[in-house]
Amino acid sequence: MKKHLCLLISLIIFFFTACKEAPKTDVPLYEISKAATTDKAMVVSAHPHATNIGVDLLQQGGNAYDAAIGVQFALAVVYPVAGNIGGGGFMVSRTKAGEITTLDYREKAPAAAHRDMYLDSLDNVIKGLSINGHLAAGVPGSVDGMFKIFEKYSKLKDFKKLIQPSIDLAEKGFKITAKQAQNLNGKQDAFKTCNTTMPVFVKDMPWKEGDLLVQKDLANTLKRIRDQGEAGFYEGETADLIVKEMQAGGGIISKEDLKNYDAVWRTPLNTVYKGYNIISMAPPSSGGIALTQLLEMVEPYPIKDWGFQSQKTVHLITEAERRVYADRAKHLGDNDYYKVPMEELKNPDYLKSRMKNFNPDLATSSDSIEAGVFEPKESEQTTHFSIVDQEGNAISITTTINSGYGSKTVVTGAGFLLNNEMDDFSSKPGTPNFYGLLGAEANAIEPGKRMLSSMTPSIVEKDNKLFMVVGTPGGSTIITSVFQTILNVTEFGMTMDEAVAAPRFHHQWKPDKIMVEKDAVSPADRIALEGMGHEFLERGSIGRVDAILIKPNGKLEGGADPRGDDHVAGF
Repeated sequence: MKKHLCLLISLIIFFFTACKEAPKTDVPLYEISKAATTDKAMVVSAHPHATNIGVDLLQQGGNAYDAAIGVQFALAVVYPVAGNIGGGGFMVSRTKAGEITTLDYREKAPAAAHRDMYLDSLDNVIKGLSINGHLAAGVPGSVDGMFKIFEKYSKLKDFKKLIQPSIDLAEKGFKITAKQAQNLNGKQDAFKTCNTTMPVFVKDMPWKEGDLLVQKDLANTLKRIRDQGEAGFYEGETADLIVKEMQAGGGIISKEDLKNYDAVWRTPLNTVYKGYNIISMAPPSSGGIALTQLLEMVEPYPIKDWGFQSQKTVHLITEAERRVYADRAKHLGDNDYYKVPMEELKNPDYLKSRMKNFNPDLATSSDSIEAGVFEPKESEQTTHFSIVDQEGNAISITTTINSGYGSKTVVTGAGFLLNNEMDDFSSKPGTPNFYGLLGAEANAIEPGKRMLSSMTPSIVEKDNKLFMVVGTPGGSTIITSVFQTILNVTEFGMTMDEAVAAPRFHHQWKPDKIMVEKDAVSPADRIALEGMGHEFLERGSIGRVDAILIKPNGKLEGGADPRGDDHVAGF
């Protein structure tokens, strides 16, 4: 009898526990949409909170620019792995009237930076010095960038309304996703090593899905920006905290560096590909030029007939990519400091000459490919969001603190992560950075200079009308991910969500390997390509594209990348 009673009690406890815990597994933390079709407006970003804030601002009568500011600040709170106020980015925008503007709010090297700052006495790169900790940080540009956008384009004209939702999220906290818990747990040692005081990201017990992340210090920093404008970040208490943090950890950003930062409006780059006008970013982004080169190089070939990721298509794209990344390594940098040969790099005759030694049957060794020669005439962690508003304005923004959680250093008392963008310079010409990218004199470190970037926010027009808004994070893979996404729609007829979800591959000249996601390029085609001399390297996710397509009937079709917590919404 006693035995049966114990069994009965055990069963009751089991069923009670199972019933009690069931809702945790059955109810999703957030409602996340990977595909959507709307009539008027749409926002696609890396986190549902950020997307929803953007949509709310549009519904309150704001335009795409108001929504972009709201999304940027929201990502700084809910997506700290890449969202930021301690980093920078690029914006490509198209107004409802067709006016194109591009804004460069990329970080800059501090005034005390110098060419050999990451080298030892033997001129060798000191491992990790440009990646982790205080010395890795460039002067942040995100806050100035948002004010530049606000001053020129805001419809609501109320900055407090744009930033308040992010203040509330930082102050009250938000529940982290399973992916975020995994990311935070994976960086605990780095957070402990790279900080003078322990930030809120450090926890005694492992982070888990549903944990509340509260960021009081960040909320107070955002309040200073709300109440004091740009001076609330680049001057006063926040600037004092940044400089104090620099002094505590051996960094070199000064109050003068902060006060002198200025985002710059740039001339857009564009190219025409089979009737589509592709608009992207000029240097110090390498994305616009590289995208132009790739599209021009493959345009003469019938890749639509060859098929998506067929042997011929993959071979052609790989050969184009290896040549473009060779040019990137030698010729691209901050045009304010180094005369980038932009017109030469985009010249159709030059690009034809680059493909003259293309062999349709054999892979070219990257050792035999060098950058083009011109006569001198004088981390994978980033995030992207795309927005189209009810008026027809469109914005493509890619923003970053470089690798995941940037330098891993949080400004004590201010609550935000510093970038590690100094690693995007050539610490030593010919030495690969965190992403394996090579650089030359064009991208050497100089005070006040903006480091080269792969960010490629882009807008596509067709028949002089808005057609697509696209971009992605992904370090060195950004350019090729945007390139392939555009081809997925224009050549292979995919819907927007199919195009962003499609498996991707990547080649960047050196290392001389085709990097592939698990499902990219069929086994049969891989074998055939290996027979041509290609070598494959299987890796994890490549990019996280967030994009919007405007259908012939005027409806908006959004794709949020399934590789992350990205979410698309609109009305």
